[in-house]
Amino acid sequence: PRAWTGGIYDEARRDWLYPMDYNPSVKKQLQLKIWNKCRVECIGNSVRTFLNGKPAANLVDDLAPKGFIALQVHSVGKPEEAGKQIKWRNISIQTTNLKPTPPDNIFVVNLINNNLSEQEKKNGVQLLFDGKTTYGWRGAYKDKFPEKGWEIKDGELRVLGAEGAESANGGDIVTEKEYSAFILQFDFKLTDGANSGVKYFVTEKENNSGSAIGLEYQILDDEKHPDAKLGSIGNRTIASLYDLIPAIKEPRARRKIGEWNKGMIIVYPDGKTEHYLNGWKVVEYQRGTQYFYALVARSKYEKWPNFGMAPVGHILLQDHGNSVSFRNIKIQDLK
Repeated sequence: PRAWTGGIYDEARRDWLYPMDYNPSVKKQLQLKIWNKCRVECIGNSVRTFLNGKPAANLVDDLAPKGFIALQVHSVGKPEEAGKQIKWRNISIQTTNLKPTPPDNIFVVNLINNNLSEQEKKNGVQLLFDGKTTYGWRGAYKDKFPEKGWEIKDGELRVLGAEGAESANGGDIVTEKEYSAFILQFDFKLTDGANSGVKYFVTEKENNSGSAIGLEYQILDDEKHPDAKLGSIGNRTIASLYDLIPAIKEPRARRKIGEWNKGMIIVYPDGKTEHYLNGWKVVEYQRGTQYFYALVARSKYEKWPNFGMAPVGHILLQDHGNSVSFRNIKIQDLK
């Protein structure tokens, strides 16, 4: 029923790299009890899959440049699952005179740091952080990048620790540009007990003290930071819509502290919004519905008029006084 055939899964290492929630239109191509035609194209660091002639997954990855071809015998989790069959036929391979399939327009997962593939460029994806400079960013409520509290090192944009105080050291940073509908991707790495966040639809109109106001993808060490136990029903935990909607607690979406996580926020033109954590969709909501307004009314944001409903806004990386690293920050406008 999940229809993730054609997705790319990294067995016993990185889990899902390209789940079919990234390209849901191809799910309907899967046919049960009749033959499906699958194709895998690996040329250089490009890995693409096709299901019944339709592009399924598009991955850029340089971890394993060569390896075996394998057909899997999967474990049987429950007795009632025994007896199911997968049948194969027409298995062939070509290793010379390879010509890539012409570019498509599906979403690309690029695991090479601070890099855009040709397909991403064709899709309109842009780097928000080039791995070297602060170009495109400034301090929230400021006209230039903070002089302290942030550093760029080893291709990472790092907020430095300052005893956990909110926006008291370098302060938050925001994109110079504003965005309305988009796919925002970012990698983040936490230190023990760390707290941060990625906010969107930040307008800076509130002129408040502390962190600037906006919808927030929470970044948190759930085990050690006390904020995870505040709010309501876990709506301040990692990848949650902070203080509004708790993220689904999928264990496989969690990484150990000190390991890199892949976050993603998708805001569609109709206001539908999704949060992803390491390939798993963990939050889904619609801006501007009665449900959304009711959530705001019972949150810490109830005092801000039209919270979360700005038509455009900045992207914000939060300085919460803890050491957190970011990389691979990129955005694609959606029409």
